[in-house]
Amino acid sequence: MLRARLLTALPLAAGVLALIWFAPSTWVSALFALVALLGAWEWVALCGRQTLAVRLLYVSLFAAVLAGLNAAGAAAPRFQEVWGVPALIWWLAVLVLLLAQSRRPDAVLLPPAARMVAGLITLSLAWLGLVAIHTRPDDGAFWLTVLFSLVWGADIGAYFAGHRFGRLRLAPAISPGKTWEGVAGGIVTGLALMVLLMVMGKGLGEAFPSLGWLVPTALIVMAASVVGDLGESVLKRWADVKDSGRLLPGHGGVLDRVDALLAAAPVMTTALMQLA
Repeated sequence: MLRARLLTALPLAAGVLALIWFAPSTWVSALFALVALLGAWEWVALCGRQTLAVRLLYVSLFAAVLAGLNAAGAAAPRFQEVWGVPALIWWLAVLVLLLAQSRRPDAVLLPPAARMVAGLITLSLAWLGLVAIHTRPDDGAFWLTVLFSLVWGADIGAYFAGHRFGRLRLAPAISPGKTWEGVAGGIVTGLALMVLLMVMGKGLGEAFPSLGWLVPTALIVMAASVVGDLGESVLKRWADVKDSGRLLPGHGGVLDRVDALLAAAPVMTTALMQLA
C-alpha cells in the first residue's frame, strides 16, 4: 500500500512543482481547473448521481462557473480581494457541520441537491485560492510551494505518526482512522518543511514575514487542511464509500488527494492578502 502511494505521489508532486515554478500562470490555472473538473466528476457521484448524463451536466455547469470566475477576475482586478471573507465564512460553516456530525453520526444529512451545490462552491473557492496565490507578483510560485509543503507535510506526518502513536481518535463518527497524535505529527512535519523552505529562500535572497505571522498562519492553514479532509470524509460516509474514485493507485480518487487543499488554499490566500 505504501509503495503504491509513493509510486503515485512522488511523480505527481514533482510534476506539479515543476509546473508551478516554470510554467506561466495560464498553464497553472488550466492544470488546477482540470483537477477541479475531475474532482467535480467524483463529487457528483458521491451525491448519489451516478448516471453519465447527470455527471456530464454537473461537470459542464462547473466548467461554466470556472469560466465565469476567470472572466470576473480579468474584468475586475480587485475581484480577488473580495471573495476571501465569504470563503472563510463558508469553511466556518463546514466546521460547524463537522462538530455536529462528530457528536452524532446522523446529526446532519444534506440532501443530494444541497451536496451538489456545496461541491460547486467548495471546488470553486479552492481553484480561486490556488490561482490567486500563483499569480502573486514575484513570489507566487514560492508561496504556492509553501502551501503544498504544509498540506503534504501535514498529511505525511499524520500518516506515519498516526500509525505509530495513534491512540486518541480525532473524530471517530466521521473518520475512525484519524487521531490527535497523527494531527500533532502532521503539524510538526509541516512546520519542519516550511522552515526548510524559508532557510532555502533566505539563501536565495528572499524576504519573508516575521515568525509572528508565519507560525500562526502555518498552524491555521494546517488546521484548515484537517477540516477539508474531514469534510470529504463526511461526504464519503454519506455515500457509504471508502474512496472518492480509483484514478490514483494507492490514494483512491482525485478528491482523496486534494481534500485538504480544498480548505487550506482559500485560508492561505486570505492570509497572504494581508501582506499585500
